[in-house]
Amino acid sequence: MPQSHRFRRVVASLLASVCLGAWAGEVEVLHYWTSGGEAKSLAELKGMMAQRGHSWKDFAVVGGGGQNAMDVLKARVLAGNPPAAANIKGPAIQEWASLNVLSNLDAMASFDRWDEVLPKVVADQMKYKGRYVAVPVNVHRVNWLWANAEVLRKAGVNEAPRNFDEFFKAADKVRAAGLIALAHGGQDWQDFTTFESVVLGVGGPKFYDSALVKLEPAALGSDTMRRSLDTFRRLRGYVDDASRGRDWNVTTELVIQGKAGFQFMGDWAKGEFLAAGQQPGKDFRCFPAPGTAEAFTFNVDSFAMFQLKGWEAQKAQGYLAFLLMGKDFQERFNLRKGSIPVRQNVAMDKFDECAKVSSGDFSKAAKAGTLVPSVAHGMALAPGQQAAMRKLVSDFWNNPQLSVNDAQKQLLALRPAH
Repeated sequence: MPQSHRFRRVVASLLASVCLGAWAGEVEVLHYWTSGGEAKSLAELKGMMAQRGHSWKDFAVVGGGGQNAMDVLKARVLAGNPPAAANIKGPAIQEWASLNVLSNLDAMASFDRWDEVLPKVVADQMKYKGRYVAVPVNVHRVNWLWANAEVLRKAGVNEAPRNFDEFFKAADKVRAAGLIALAHGGQDWQDFTTFESVVLGVGGPKFYDSALVKLEPAALGSDTMRRSLDTFRRLRGYVDDASRGRDWNVTTELVIQGKAGFQFMGDWAKGEFLAAGQQPGKDFRCFPAPGTAEAFTFNVDSFAMFQLKGWEAQKAQGYLAFLLMGKDFQERFNLRKGSIPVRQNVAMDKFDECAKVSSGDFSKAAKAGTLVPSVAHGMALAPGQQAAMRKLVSDFWNNPQLSVNDAQKQLLALRPAH
């Protein structure tokens, strides 16, 4: 039986079983949500699956950004033993789908009208050759700057830094107060996260798209890219000596504890503040990264569904897909995760002010054409290109001997020859 027909049977069985509560199965899910806020978010999904009698087999791989998880997944799939679902996103979804190892989710998508409730830019990333093969669960804004409110008060920083000149003045004040100005975890993906916000803030969304998404030579070799690299390198001087190798959530803890002023990080960091019992606006502040208030770099978490052999496993997998796109899960999950629902008809009443700003800015950016994919988080480039750029950015951050000219030459070399 063709795989798409099997999944239609699963959906039909699922709809009957939702009413009858008459079946149970196991789902094994690969993810890399292991920090405090992330773990609480995932617990919501586990609990909802358990309510229907399904057992959850956790396949968690430690390592922010998911690089370690993808290495483990490749080994499992090659061995013919894939999990039911894996946290995969961006162009990597299309690469897995091209290997004919993902399930066709069109029957579920048609039943639940995914095309009507998802922004097209997101829906397109969940499809391969026009067919759904993955389920989105949220939208993260990457271009955030987080701050400890009390540290800012002590340092005399009264306004959000609107550009990098203002940021450096604020950072100088925090440092003069005897605190870490910029909390940063010295891992390559964190370096890259900061770098893309710098490029967006210095050059704007059109330049960002030309340089980091399309890899246009004119943009990569431009004076604007030179200014971006100079600004990025200047940030290095505001980071503490213990930065190298530090996990992102441990770095966020420095801001939570009032040991540091600022951190560039996506809004998953907010989950850590909330898990620590802090309130936005009172204990911590959320600002668009300097110069990026009118733009939005998005990172969409999604689960690709792998083809399974067992009938019970297929039914449990179908129910997982059903839950992931449901309004109830989208609300409960994102309230804890720090992100916003990807499903557009979920009310934002229960969400905090940072999330409401994010949701409003997401809609505005989509209409204005300033919604751009996060290159650092695998939403734009093929995995090989993304990895090469990540390494280059991190090398530049860590090696003061690598000049701006040489870095630009290496960026230009990333563009494939035609």
